[in-house]
Amino acid sequence: MIEHTPSKQATEKKYTWRELQREVEATVGAMEARWIVETVSGLRGAELFTSHDESAPVGAAARIEAMVLRRAAGEPLQYVLGDWEFLGIDVFVDPRVLIPRPETEVTAQVAIESAAALGARRGLPVRRGRGPWAVAPSEFTVVDLGTGSGAIALALAAELPDAEVWATDVSEDALAVARANVAGAGSIATRIRLAHGDWFGALPDHLRGRVRVAVANPPYIAAHEAESLPPEVADHEPRLALVSGPTGLEAIERITREAPEWLEPEGVLVVEIAPHQSDAAAEIARSAGFAQARVERDLTARDRVLVARVSCCSLGGVPWKS
Repeated sequence: MIEHTPSKQATEKKYTWRELQREVEATVGAMEARWIVETVSGLRGAELFTSHDESAPVGAAARIEAMVLRRAAGEPLQYVLGDWEFLGIDVFVDPRVLIPRPETEVTAQVAIESAAALGARRGLPVRRGRGPWAVAPSEFTVVDLGTGSGAIALALAAELPDAEVWATDVSEDALAVARANVAGAGSIATRIRLAHGDWFGALPDHLRGRVRVAVANPPYIAAHEAESLPPEVADHEPRLALVSGPTGLEAIERITREAPEWLEPEGVLVVEIAPHQSDAAAEIARSAGFAQARVERDLTARDRVLVARVSCCSLGGVPWKS
């Protein structure tokens, strides 16, 4: 992050929100200017439009100027803003964690759909007892391996009201970010457990053989591929969460190899991969003992999500999609 002392003009001149937005547009473009001004003003969409000619408070121009300079220097917009939306959930992000991407939204959706295909209920939790924190007891377990910001874990907890969600990460820094996001998540936070450790190794032993769905967005970039990453990624996002090793398959292979002993007899493993890894990832799953494996595509029609199932049998009359 660039340290920046606000200019005299930014600290002394009075601006309207419209004037600030126009000045920012000249540097970062209209869309990013709107996001920056919305973040500083606290006004969203129509609220900002109807308040365009109101005077911005003292300090707003200086904060915006600092954010624009960080963005112009190449820092990712999501870090500059401090949060990003993931499947309708606002997630706090900073350089300790990966930025949530549309591809990972697909990964989370596939995990949620896999749980639903195994009989999980989707929707709002059934409240029991007294008070806003009283919810129905969890009926099954899902796991988010390498949770980072906690985005996938939050999405699982929000969409699967009967699930206990375990989120693991080997990085204490990442878990600090996830912990902050879970703390601000309201009642679903009571069903999310954070654990420090490497993949399945972070889980308590009593979960062995009891996980219905395990999902991971592991590092899957090969060391030699890291050299071609855009500077916005390579210079700012955590390398530990990006680069797996010489082949890019190291984390995928380890997670897939360990998964069968943690999953229920008809449990499902969901892993985000690079498009060129689809054949290798599916073969790794079969070699690890999974009865079936397939790869789902992302929003740009590229192979993106490995889905492997322990058993070939259907549950509750729901067929396995081939």
